Amino acid sequence: MSSLLVHNVGELVTNAPGASDGGPLGVRRDAALLVEDGQVAWVGPARDTPAADRRIDAEGAAVLPGFVDSHAHLVFAGDRAAEFAARMAGEPYTGGGIRTTVGATRAAVDAELRSTVRRLRDEALRQGTTTIEVKSGYGLTVADEARSLRIAAEVSEETTFLGAHVVPAEYADRPDDYVGLVCGPMLAAAAPYARWIDVFCERGAFDADHARAVLTCGQAAGLGMRLHANQLGPGPGVRLGVELGAASVDHCTHLVDADVDALAASSGATVATLLPGAEFSTRSPYPDARRLLDAGVTVALATDCNPGSSYTSSMPFCIALAVREMRMTPAEAVWAATAGGAAALRRTDVGRLAPGARADLMILDAPSYLHLAYRPGVPLIRQVLHNGVLQ
Repeated sequence: MSSLLVHNVGELVTNAPGASDGGPLGVRRDAALLVEDGQVAWVGPARDTPAADRRIDAEGAAVLPGFVDSHAHLVFAGDRAAEFAARMAGEPYTGGGIRTTVGATRAAVDAELRSTVRRLRDEALRQGTTTIEVKSGYGLTVADEARSLRIAAEVSEETTFLGAHVVPAEYADRPDDYVGLVCGPMLAAAAPYARWIDVFCERGAFDADHARAVLTCGQAAGLGMRLHANQLGPGPGVRLGVELGAASVDHCTHLVDADVDALAASSGATVATLLPGAEFSTRSPYPDARRLLDAGVTVALATDCNPGSSYTSSMPFCIALAVREMRMTPAEAVWAATAGGAAALRRTDVGRLAPGARADLMILDAPSYLHLAYRPGVPLIRQVLHNGVLQ
């Protein structure tokens, strides 16, 4: 069995409290980490460094778990830069541009979609993202949703069926019929390639009754539940997600007290995944992360990478936004982008660096994780290991 030692680590973020100097990040100073067979085999002080077949010298830099991006839409074709420019000139975001991407995606050949997915996946990996969830949702036909998920599954084990993204134009006057299609033939075709089912529970998309039908049908087919909720205004999505036991409710931009109370009462079973890239790109109010955290809600950060409302694959950018605009501390934001994302995907093997975890990690060109928010926009990721392999 080949072994790899990452040594001379100035600051090691483990997300394993109790084995460090305290705090949720489980920070160790002057540390080292041993990798065997793609997993973390040992973490400890530099003075106890074990022998290994190969070594990587971190040169006193910070080492963190790989980012876990639990919300991304990578399977699409086309470009919506003009829509972004219009929003910057004052036009509001309503979600209507999704249909533009649907048309382009349906018209694209597999090779075009595959090229975009792999380009964005590689782009995210270079920025430290070692686990990424990938949704469908821009096909909205049986064949196009199935092929979107088949292509997504080539780059990620975390794939999500989002046939209930919007009601496509051909069903504009028949939303009940479209939900029937999503719950029937479309789900049957998509489920073999998906781990999760998602729905956009929002005005202009799907109401609570439709969302409940979609999620429960997906659950009956063996898929985990997650949903887009409360992005454009207050609504039933967050409480519906908690009621059904969804792993994550995503966006959470407009919350009332009952939403926060429901999330807190779930005791972390339903994670609030915040997507500040969407607010940045739509000039919308940011979610109140401080309110959620102070209530004891488990919070994740994700990119929402998509061509319309958040065309970024950068988790460091989202960390900087969360600290600057959502009143998260740097430690809270880093935890949310690693262990929080893992919780949103109900994973225990990623988002942390402890024996038995997958050896997904990044070495920064910086002495501390604080620099991810302190130096926004700077390429600070020096090296990335994924499954113990240097990328």
